[in-house]
Amino acid sequence: MVIAGLTFAALAAVLHVYIFVLESLRWTAPRTRAVFGTSAQEAETTKALAFNQGFYNLFLAIVTALGIGAVLLGHNDVGLALIFAGVGSMLAAALVLVTSSPDKARAAVVQGAFPAVAVALLALCL
Repeated sequence: MVIAGLTFAALAAVLHVYIFVLESLRWTAPRTRAVFGTSAQEAETTKALAFNQGFYNLFLAIVTALGIGAVLLGHNDVGLALIFAGVGSMLAAALVLVTSSPDKARAAVVQGAFPAVAVALLALCL
């Protein structure tokens, strides 16, 4: 069960690195604008906000990856704490998104599914 939990945590981290790329590096690109449903003008206006938000996603992915590495090296307590901090924050952000913008439920599910499964599986291992 630990391996399954770590796998879902890793998938969540990879997804959040991808979100970082979209938000911080490709925000004004036509394909990224299509993903987020923004116009060229909206993307330009919100570019600085998206850049910053993308880095939050990257940092959550890094914390999660460090936690996975710690668990794999036998430092279970530290590793699980880092993983729960990372994927727990990802899951909380998805819940905030769906409650504040119900029209973005699909995005919230994409953002929160891997973290939710990781939290559930790893919690069962405690």
